[in-house]
Amino acid sequence: MKNILILVPLVVGACVETEMPVASDGAMLFAENCAACHGQGGRGDGPWAEGLDPAPADLTGLVARGFDRARILSAVDGYQRTGAPDQQMPEFGALLEGDTVPLDVGDGRLTPVPRPLAALVLYIEAIQEE
Repeated sequence: MKNILILVPLVVGACVETEMPVASDGAMLFAENCAACHGQGGRGDGPWAEGLDPAPADLTGLVARGFDRARILSAVDGYQRTGAPDQQMPEFGALLEGDTVPLDVGDGRLTPVPRPLAALVLYIEAIQEE
């Protein structure tokens, strides 16, 4: 019986998962990492936007073109960049750190995504205007 009591805490401890983020968790990340170019409301009108070519995207209208979580993840983490000189958006390596959470990135399957990056995607999804 002693062996069972010793194993139970280990099993319970192994099952603890990282809490799923919500859109409000991504609001602070957006303010810290994105608002300078994309603006506080995500419309591409941040204080650093003037003179950028291409101009920062209006992130509030992505739903009109079909909201694509995978594309947003790729843009933020730098995966879709080719090093072309017209790419102004930096990579955000700090958002790629930490525990992962299961996120449906649009293909119906759950993909492990760093929690901060998932929170940011959920926030961008929340600011969509139709």
